[in-house]
Amino acid sequence: MDLDALIEKTVTGLGFELVDVERSPRGRVLRVFIDQQDKPGGVDVEDCAYVSHQLSRVLAVEGVDYERLEISSPGLDRVLKKPADFARFAGSEINLRLRLPLDGRRNFNGVLHGLRDGKLRLTIDTGEVEVDLGDIDKARLVPKFDR
Repeated sequence: MDLDALIEKTVTGLGFELVDVERSPRGRVLRVFIDQQDKPGGVDVEDCAYVSHQLSRVLAVEGVDYERLEISSPGLDRVLKKPADFARFAGSEINLRLRLPLDGRRNFNGVLHGLRDGKLRLTIDTGEVEVDLGDIDKARLVPKFDR
């Protein structure tokens, strides 16, 4: 079983959503970002400690070589990767970076309108654009702070 699948199976089995997995360049640090959609305020320190404890045991049993495991919430600028993420956060402002330029631009800020036929719809300053999911390099929520 590959590492991402192992982590996802463990995290989802504990009742959390796996948002992202990052590895340091040499694979010595594993950063796992989790969420819990139904929990007001999202995950807390106790949730992260619980997942860390369980996941470190699974990684040891599976013989995964790493030095440090970090478990965290995705934060206010949560990364969007899966089609379900783009549907869940429709109506939110996002920052989008493409692999290749579209009309001479790679970076877009705008309001996400979800997915239609495998294409992300986004309203930006010049109108609406549609982008294939495969063309997205990185997508993140733009943090909103209440005043």
